Amino acid sequence: MQRNSLTVQRSNSDSGLTAQRSNSDSGLTAQRSNSDSGLTAQRSVLKTRFQNGKEQIFCEWRHRWVRLTPEEWVRQQLLHRMVEQLGYPASLIAVEIAFQMGKDKSLNRKCFRADAVVYDNTMSPLMIIECKAETVAITQRTLDQAVNYNRLFNVPWLLLHNGPNTLCVNINNTNLAFYDSIPTYSSILIDHH
Repeated sequence: MQRNSLTVQRSNSDSGLTAQRSNSDSGLTAQRSNSDSGLTAQRSVLKTRFQNGKEQIFCEWRHRWVRLTPEEWVRQQLLHRMVEQLGYPASLIAVEIAFQMGKDKSLNRKCFRADAVVYDNTMSPLMIIECKAETVAITQRTLDQAVNYNRLFNVPWLLLHNGPNTLCVNINNTNLAFYDSIPTYSSILIDHH
């Protein structure tokens, strides 16, 4: 089975990513157009394959192959960038964290999944990450979803990302500060303590 080429481009210069899936079954190559600060995710890092007619990507955090959806593509690119360029320890990132919310103690409470959660070295959560496919806008509803999840986690940072757009929110008591770039891991640790 031959894979179709896909080129994804991010528009803003701070995160101007050009990503290409190769036409072979060996994987993908992602390269940032701005070479001095850019992402280069090689085939050895982001592995893709076809299994039973469906494209899959290997998730380093879940240690298994998962279906390659547009949202999963964004998530894997983001997490690898955070680890490789921004100093986030891969071992302190958890993916697809399930939790229940609601006051009802019964089994009827609704189950949710955070796309990823970043922890400090004592396993206290620092950041909730919500990813969307590149075609899905980051809206007030997206922010409300992350804020709602934060009622349980009570983290100081929320990160919303869809590839072309990033919204990072620092929560300090009742004050919110909004950023359009992702802070380094060391800077969120300093802010946390």
